[in-house]
Formats: sequence, C-alpha cells, structure tokens
Amino acid sequence: MTNQPSDLALDERTALIVVDVQNDFADPDGSLYVDGGEDVIGVINPLVDATVAAGGAVVYTQDWHPARTPHFRTDGGTWPPHCIAETWGAELHPDLTVAGRTVRKGTGNEDGYSGFTARDVNTGTDVPTGLVDVLGDHGVDRVVVVGLARDVCVRETALDARRLGYDTTVVLDATRSVDPDDQDAIDTMREAGARIV
Repeated sequence: MTNQPSDLALDERTALIVVDVQNDFADPDGSLYVDGGEDVIGVINPLVDATVAAGGAVVYTQDWHPARTPHFRTDGGTWPPHCIAETWGAELHPDLTVAGRTVRKGTGNEDGYSGFTARDVNTGTDVPTGLVDVLGDHGVDRVVVVGLARDVCVRETALDARRLGYDTTVVLDATRSVDPDDQDAIDTMREAGARIV
C-alpha cells in the first residue's frame, strides 16, 4: 500500500495532524534535528492540499517550551533545549504548507509529546492541549498523523488518538525517527489499532 492521498480516502470528517514540523527538528541547524526531517515536507504538503480539497481539517502541533523547563536536560529532563517559544527553532518550517490551526504543547512544566495531552513533569497530571476541541469543531472522527518524530511525538499522538476513539492512520513516508531502529514504535502504534501505510 502506498501513501498517496487517493489511498487515504480523505473526506470532510478526516483531519490531517501535522506533528512538530519545526525548525529545531526539521532543519539541519536545529538544536534537536531529526535526520532527514526536512524530507517529510515534500510528502506532507501534497497531503495538506488533498485534505483541504476533500473538505477535511488540517491541524499543526507545535512544541512551544519556556526557556527553563524540567523537560530540558539542563533542568533535569531528557532533551537538550529546543523549540523555545518565540524563537526560530520553534517556528514551523518555512517550506511547510500551513492551511489550518496550530495547537501548542509543552508550554509550561510539561513533557509535550502527544498532540492531545501534555504531562506535567512535577505532578504527573495530564493537561489537554485543545486538539480534541479543534477536531470536535470540524466533526472529525478519523485522523491521519504525519510529522516528527515518528518514535516520539508522532507515536504518542497516534496512541492518544486511538485511546480517544479516532480511526487513525500513520503515513510512514511522512515521518522520520530519532532512533533509526524504530520498529518498536511502529509495532506499538499498529498494536493500538493505528493503520500504518
């Protein structure tokens, strides 16, 4: 099976969720560059166009971290500083076609992995990002997930989409991984009920 738009049966109840195609991930000069991250844009843009043409919704997620957060290694977390609010690194990549709303995540003390929820590092509390509300505004019951990185934020977004009851498809050619050996991430999404194309 290919990942051409015609194979995805896009319609007005479908949303394309474009995960974190931001300069820090998708540009070789980014602080947390995902190898080949810029290559997803040429696959995603036709999907954006096809989704809009089908009457569906396009929603973008965007890491939007404060300069100091327990998400960052410098403050006890896992990752180097990245996607700091109002910086070049946090901006959506300039070659990405933007044709919909943006949902920001990780705006405080949260680990913002999923496009749907963020977990407060200190309390463990999950905080909704507002993505469910955006999808509800459009009457969406089916999502197609693309973006960066496949083994982190794409995976968590797809898993949350399934947990919330959305029919979920992940387009592998429109994603890249931090870890090149990411079969576990693909298997986890598939086992949760996501369609992998």
